[in-house]
Amino acid sequence: MLIDMSTSRSGAPDDQAAPDDRTAPVDQAPARRSHDDAPDTAALFRRLAALEDGPERDAVRDELVTAWLPMAHRIAGRFRDRGESIEDLRQVAALGLVKAIDRFDPDRGAFESYAVPTITGEVKRHFRDRMWALRVPRRVQELRNKVRVARRELTQNPGSPEPSVAAIAAHCGLTEEEVTTGLEALDSFSTLSLDAELSAGADGYSLADTLGAADSSYDVVVDRESAKEGLRRLPERERAILYMRFFEDMTQSRIADRLGISQMHVSRLISRSCAKVRDEVLAERAARRGTGGTGGGPRPPAA
Repeated sequence: MLIDMSTSRSGAPDDQAAPDDRTAPVDQAPARRSHDDAPDTAALFRRLAALEDGPERDAVRDELVTAWLPMAHRIAGRFRDRGESIEDLRQVAALGLVKAIDRFDPDRGAFESYAVPTITGEVKRHFRDRMWALRVPRRVQELRNKVRVARRELTQNPGSPEPSVAAIAAHCGLTEEEVTTGLEALDSFSTLSLDAELSAGADGYSLADTLGAADSSYDVVVDRESAKEGLRRLPERERAILYMRFFEDMTQSRIADRLGISQMHVSRLISRSCAKVRDEVLAERAARRGTGGTGGGPRPPAA
């Protein structure tokens, strides 16, 4: 086929940017090309090159795109089943075709020899730049591709063991640190859903079940917000006592010395203030629910 032969001549290996190990077959013998596969558009390209920007040039350009679009779709088809829909791949290939038409110089040879690597490169760039679930630098992407190819070549014989980091490094001329980086990037192209089942048993669980835990600090935040209004309504001295006890961490004896009262009186004021704030919060919650129940209120701070 025309596309397979042209891609082979372009010298652009799939392993440099393709996201998985599938490679397109290359015909061993050239097939006879039909008019649909290789339309005779030399005259149109010469006409396009001679035209200035305008409606007439746009019409000629559209005619060229229509003529060569089947070839672009066929190139897109070589990348099917790699995590992207064929419709999106055809859109990317069509964009590559338009770029090839705009940049082609009819005096430099056959259009298909220029268009095939241009379109193929556009599709590969799409996989490289748009299909990674976790964005990684270009250098790391290239390390991933080299490591992936090396692993495939080292395990192509049946019964071959999984190659070690050192074996991969020796095979592809990388350091062991670079191989490790490439192996880590192998898991970055696609991500695992939080709802993915991690166990096939009856008590299977998802990844989300293994992440996170209840945080009691949220209860403290809720309690503080609930108690704010009640604290504002306390007398100034009682507010000051609560502040010294729970925010400045002063003992009841020190508070008593500062205010010139007994430690027992400080203890009674703290207990009475906390109970008053708690009762007000519980009453407000019961009123909002409309049930008159007690419900759960803020926990009183320890005196």
